[in-house]
Amino acid sequence: MNEQDISNAVKAVLEEMKDNGSHHAAGHVCKCKKYKMTLELANCLIEKVKAEAARMGVNAVIAVADAAGHPVAVQCMDDAYIASFDIALNKSFTSASLKMPTETLSHLSRPGDDLYGIQFTNGGKIVIFGGGEPLEADGKIIGALGVSGGSATQDTEIAAYGKEAFKEVIACL
Repeated sequence: MNEQDISNAVKAVLEEMKDNGSHHAAGHVCKCKKYKMTLELANCLIEKVKAEAARMGVNAVIAVADAAGHPVAVQCMDDAYIASFDIALNKSFTSASLKMPTETLSHLSRPGDDLYGIQFTNGGKIVIFGGGEPLEADGKIIGALGVSGGSATQDTEIAAYGKEAFKEVIACL
């Protein structure tokens, strides 16, 4: 396809939307933040997660990724482990890219199970222990959360808290 063919195809789609009574006007660009992980949304969630980690006595690193697994925001609590930075990022990547909590993946990747060895794929970025959660808006995954700094159980609990807190954060938009 050349540039003219692409332009004609886009025009045809916009005309079809208009003819079918679509609620979007031709050329509409959605500015809705509800289905996009923004820096503001990520930082608001991180603040809530940091408060929960502090309440539990965990110095955590909290990472939020977009739906493609790319980092949007990362914050390190004072005295968090240096290694927790990459682990939190990779937990958010894992949950976004596989559309599941890393805790769930831990059960699917045991020796003899279907996903055994998955942690060696994707350049070693797949994490197979708890602390990562996909984040949804109206049933659509728009990002993921990764928490690292405590035990796997603590990280899992903090991330689960973050997933629930995200529902409140997204409702404020």
